[in-house]
Amino acid sequence: MITFPIAKINLGLNVVERRPDGYHNLETVFYPVAIKDALEVFPMNEGFPSDVDCDLKVTNIHIEGDEQRNLVVRAYQMLKQDYPALPRIHAHLYKGIPTQAGMGGGSSDCGFMITLLNDQFQLGLSRQQMIDYAARLGADCAFFIVNEPCYAEGIGEKLQPIALDLSGWHLAVVRPDIPVSTKEAFSLIVPQHPARNCRDIVMQPVETWRDSLTNDFERSVFAIHPELGKVKEQLYTQGAVYAAMSGSGSSLFGLFREPISLNTFQSEGTFTAMLTL
Repeated sequence: MITFPIAKINLGLNVVERRPDGYHNLETVFYPVAIKDALEVFPMNEGFPSDVDCDLKVTNIHIEGDEQRNLVVRAYQMLKQDYPALPRIHAHLYKGIPTQAGMGGGSSDCGFMITLLNDQFQLGLSRQQMIDYAARLGADCAFFIVNEPCYAEGIGEKLQPIALDLSGWHLAVVRPDIPVSTKEAFSLIVPQHPARNCRDIVMQPVETWRDSLTNDFERSVFAIHPELGKVKEQLYTQGAVYAAMSGSGSSLFGLFREPISLNTFQSEGTFTAMLTL
């Protein structure tokens, strides 16, 4: 069985307070974007010589670290604890969503893995149960059970679907080959409540967003990586009605009335995409 995890962008991202557990409470709007991975799962042959229950192969984009720590495998292991009848499986993950981009690629793989296992092996989980499982593995993971525009609070796991429709807008995405440390980005944030909640701002015309819809990480990340700030400026120069960084970076996106050429952004290691929402 195969599924296609999607990406997300953040429309506004405000860090409003530091929690006693060391995490931060956020306010943001998640919007789904059709930049995709491909995730295939099938039962492992009983005679396959493996000492793992979930054998993962990742292709197209290299991901650092032990594949057994990948969120796809961790999602399987989490469900296996409660549903021991889950068979041993092979999983193939073809990465199309850029990594360390603030677009939720790993979280999406996690959420879609939970849904796929539920469907393929008839676990009988409700959507809320899948949301609860996903939230245990990462702040953004729960959104990828819902996959519709949502206002999010807490660490990103408290979701409220909203009636936001950007159909017809053209989305440019530019992810330079600049890794951003989420830990470092958070360390430079001074939590505070914004003057206006992003949920209210996004319900206004896109033309009004530029001066009021903010990503709190931009100040700290652009200070460390000024090249990213320049990409945002270029998007506005190219005619973006609204442009921002997604998550804690390093992807920048712009909303346009008409498609544009991304040739000026293309360089070695840079990911670009032009989509119609």
